[in-house]
Amino acid sequence: MTEFNTPGDQPARTGFVAIVGRPNVGKSTLLNRLIGQKISIVSRKAQTTRHRVTGVLTEGAAQFIFVDTPGFQTRHKNALNRAMNRTVTQVLADVDLVLFVIESGRYGPDDEQVVKLLPEGAKVILVINKVDLLEDKARLLPFLQKMSAVYPFAEIVPVSAEKGRNTDQLVKAAEPYLPEGEWIFDQDDITDRSERFLAAEFIREKLFRQLGEELPYGMTVEIEKFEAEAGLRRIHAAVIVDKSAHKAMVIGKGGERLKRIGTEARLEMEKLFDSKVFLEVWVKVKSGWADDERAIKSLGYE
Repeated sequence: MTEFNTPGDQPARTGFVAIVGRPNVGKSTLLNRLIGQKISIVSRKAQTTRHRVTGVLTEGAAQFIFVDTPGFQTRHKNALNRAMNRTVTQVLADVDLVLFVIESGRYGPDDEQVVKLLPEGAKVILVINKVDLLEDKARLLPFLQKMSAVYPFAEIVPVSAEKGRNTDQLVKAAEPYLPEGEWIFDQDDITDRSERFLAAEFIREKLFRQLGEELPYGMTVEIEKFEAEAGLRRIHAAVIVDKSAHKAMVIGKGGERLKRIGTEARLEMEKLFDSKVFLEVWVKVKSGWADDERAIKSLGYE
């Protein structure tokens, strides 16, 4: 049963808030910062986020249901990218508010493509991220003025998701746009995603970070076995790669790279699940999976 504890006589508010933008603008970092817990994986590589990830923030009388989305892809058109783009458009069609994230001082063709996706009449807050990286702060005001002419944004809020600057102001700016209504989640919930899903995502993040520029794009993670008992999670995971040559790349010399990936992922899982984790990870080759619609669906892509 959902618990309600709204302060004073304020009416409860609940709304779905999409976080959208081109790849690598900091959407997942923003989600994690807003809810105060890491649930969406982060790396410097574009297209780290491939799924819809929901984060829940209950603050005061309001419950925000943030939906992190993949960066809208304009350059690659295989089945995987089509699935990710469908996720973006589906989310936009079914939310109460949109946070459109761009980088401070940068607005280009890929950002314009996202603006074109915004439904007519949508309530949209422009989030200008990475303001801490703007060397000439005097450039911010002209940039704000430029962006105000791009679209009738409800609000424009500069933030640094990485540093946590002004994110509280973003929450305050967003609250009035949530419709009145009872909370959907319990007050302490932070996501609707399962531990099984989060385990796969944490492993995938470590692959992104360990492989760096070597990272094969046609790579994903499948949880083949997930058993939970008091104080322990037993997880068997397969790293799926597109080509045989990529298998040795993921495993590394003497298996050291795969061992590091597993250890780092396990430590983060233990922190999030508040449990000991037994994790076994291996590598499988499934040629052409990223351009196979049936394989995409079987691996959990929407």
